[in-house]
Amino acid sequence: MIVQNSTSVLLGLLLVSVGQAQQPLEAPVSPRYALDAQSPQRLRQLFRYTGETLPVVSAHRGGARTGFPENCLATFENTLQSTFAIMEIDPRMSRDGAIVVHHDATLDRTTTGSGRVSDHTLEELMKLRLKDPEGRITDHRIPTLDELLEWARGKTILVLDQKDVSVEERVRKIEEHRAEAYAMLIVYSFEGAQECYRLNPNVMMEVMIPDRAKFHEFDQTGVPWSNVVAFVGHTPPQDIELLRMIHAKGACCLAGTSRNLDRTLAFSNEPERMSRELEYRKLLECGVDLIETDLPVDVGRMLYDGVTPPASKASYFRVSPNNCEE
Repeated sequence: MIVQNSTSVLLGLLLVSVGQAQQPLEAPVSPRYALDAQSPQRLRQLFRYTGETLPVVSAHRGGARTGFPENCLATFENTLQSTFAIMEIDPRMSRDGAIVVHHDATLDRTTTGSGRVSDHTLEELMKLRLKDPEGRITDHRIPTLDELLEWARGKTILVLDQKDVSVEERVRKIEEHRAEAYAMLIVYSFEGAQECYRLNPNVMMEVMIPDRAKFHEFDQTGVPWSNVVAFVGHTPPQDIELLRMIHAKGACCLAGTSRNLDRTLAFSNEPERMSRELEYRKLLECGVDLIETDLPVDVGRMLYDGVTPPASKASYFRVSPNNCEE
């Protein structure tokens, strides 16, 4: 596996946010597994349900592991050396109005800082270093949303959670970077979905549709099903008919395993992993099209090693021969 050198050369071009020059991110690594939709229309086609296997995982916070913190560029690149993945990330506001990417409202768990993200300026946040899942301090820093929106082009699809950044502010950032082909929003209400569609009908969304009542409610919003991936829950779906109803509208279904299956897989020995694999595969068999996981490298390899993308969507997928593992 390719691991990014923490002393990698600086980017030649500094991105500017809210009028301030930022420290550059680590030099980007060309991913082995790249996902490129190229246009907003093609992004909608990528996530259009066809009944074919889509060999992609959703990397929750990028797929943190030893040496690789969550919501970190180096972590995203590490994940993309092993599997096709979209990246679920967490925008937050700094005190001076910059948008950084950090999950918690406070800094203590994942950085060398303390206190609330929103109480610190961008300059202060850039001086901090990120911790990996074991709490070890790394050389990596908090990225800005601007930096990640530039980095992701032609490599992956970013899924922007909400946190304290509004629908309007996230749509504006996507528009600034002309990122409609590779950036989506997570919205937590149907009103939010309608607002996003009104602001920019080219921006796709991840929308929670956990039951039939919500299915019918969303169906009346006027937001096209082609603009959404339906998040059906953090537990294995019990109502298989709901997934069939969503598929009949042409949308894909996404389920999360970070709160259940991932917790057992992470500590499983080899015989136990075989049993865990069957549980993940059951999700796919019952109609889940995408799995959001804290363990994208493990789950991606386990489910999709050797799986060829469907011919109708093969042009979205690129495997680089330059970064192949020995």
